[in-house]
Amino acid sequence: MAHNEIHIDAPPEAVFAVLADPRSFARWVVGSRKIRAADPTWPAAGTSFDHSVGLGPLSLRDTTSVRHAEPPQRLELLVRARPFTRAFVSLRLHTVASGTRVAMDERPADRRSKLFFNRLTAPLTRLRNHESLRRLKALAEGAEPIPGGPLPPRDAPVEAAVKGSSRPATP
Repeated sequence: MAHNEIHIDAPPEAVFAVLADPRSFARWVVGSRKIRAADPTWPAAGTSFDHSVGLGPLSLRDTTSVRHAEPPQRLELLVRARPFTRAFVSLRLHTVASGTRVAMDERPADRRSKLFFNRLTAPLTRLRNHESLRRLKALAEGAEPIPGGPLPPRDAPVEAAVKGSSRPATP
């Protein structure tokens, strides 16, 4: 398991507001490239968003789902980057006098993922999560903007990329 913490100079409500906007994940989660669609009631338990993750020229399309949410104190996710990994990620927000302490824990969600989350890769996972929390801090403190623009609902058909095409594009 990888454990990271960071102090954010903003109240838990402001930090959770960033977590409650699925578009922000493309900005703060290292490896996340694009949020393609989201359930309209995100981050309610059982809701998901569709994302693309990758490194360099490699990219995978998958989903992140909410396992449990207690705004503004806790968000538990199941993050998928199949066929490689599935991970449980827990974000806990604690009020401190000068803002919020955010604790992030990541652990494998299945046996195959345990091959990727081990003693050799744990330092890399902690390093990635340290950078992710640094980016979350910048968004919550207002140093970086949350990405704007429309985000289609997950159940909506994706319009064809070529104008006038009658064939729907794949997400």
